[in-house]
Amino acid sequence: AVDGLTLNFYEGQITSFLGHNGAGKTTTMSILTGLFPPTSGTAFILGKDIRSELSTIRQNLGVCPQHNVLFDLTCSPESAFFQRAHYPPSCEYCYSTHLCISLNTSFFLCLAGGMQRKLSVALAFVGGSKVVILDEPTAGVDPYSRRGIWELLLKYRQGRTIILSTHHMDEADILGDRIAIISHGKLCCVGSSLFLKNQLGTGYYLTLVKKDNCLLYLFFLDVSAISNLITKHVPEARLVEDIGHELTYVLP
Repeated sequence: AVDGLTLNFYEGQITSFLGHNGAGKTTTMSILTGLFPPTSGTAFILGKDIRSELSTIRQNLGVCPQHNVLFDLTCSPESAFFQRAHYPPSCEYCYSTHLCISLNTSFFLCLAGGMQRKLSVALAFVGGSKVVILDEPTAGVDPYSRRGIWELLLKYRQGRTIILSTHHMDEADILGDRIAIISHGKLCCVGSSLFLKNQLGTGYYLTLVKKDNCLLYLFFLDVSAISNLITKHVPEARLVEDIGHELTYVLP
């Protein structure tokens, strides 16, 4: 559920939605895409009200749902179908990504899970979509395919407003120009990754592992000398843990 959520999204930026399961990420995206109406309040996309002008909004809206929803066509006709759903057949036909061309002769059901997800993300961009909503676009994707999706999003964000939900902190950090954290339907905080780290985070952790091939070395290890060396380069660094074979420092 969503509880009085107020948030702005900007052209040329990727906004990452972070939140626990049931926080309201998918519900928010479902309202924006018109899957079901809000019980109160409204949202404006490209200056148009989702309650009364949804058909106009959808001409410039691309969506990648949480689960793949595709027809059993080859990838090129699949892309053509979504392209013509945005524009009439008389308009110039083109792909917004090379992915559908490289998968041209493959049927959707014959693709591996990672490639199916890539295709679902690519189809959200065809037809000149100005607003692209991606619900966990890299869920269940291997690291290599995940990186490919990241590159696609960064390449095609110019001139578009992209909203994506994710459970991965690294993904939100790399992709998000702004990160919005929500919990129980309410906005907790929003801002750039650097802003949120400065306001809420403790910084980076530096972990050093002591050699274990010499017990005498461990016994006489001068931790203060190591700390002095680190604080020489990072004055505000501090030792937070000295347990067993590990030293852990916090770097602000």
